[in-house]
Amino acid sequence: MVMVYVEDDAGVVTPYEAVEGWTLMEILREYGLPVKAECGGACSCATCQVYIDPAWLEKLVPMREDEEEMLDLAPGVRDNSRLSCQIVMTEDLDGLKLRVAKND
Repeated sequence: MVMVYVEDDAGVVTPYEAVEGWTLMEILREYGLPVKAECGGACSCATCQVYIDPAWLEKLVPMREDEEEMLDLAPGVRDNSRLSCQIVMTEDLDGLKLRVAKND
């Protein structure tokens, strides 16, 4: 079982079971978390932005150029921003911690 831990605005961390091979975006949406993902995971918007716990950044697959370009256009980008549609869950990411970015 692969787990993802999502911190909300109040600082409460909730564990969610993740399906290996699914994108983080798919998992977050499956649980009803506020991830718009307007492009459906095609890396052509930035409405699935998440803030990855800094301890996990080096464990992720490096950001591709198209993801970086989308984040350049997104509001609220931080050093630990990633697009959840570009993170495929694997056993190596068991315990991944993050916050969902606001997409207002």
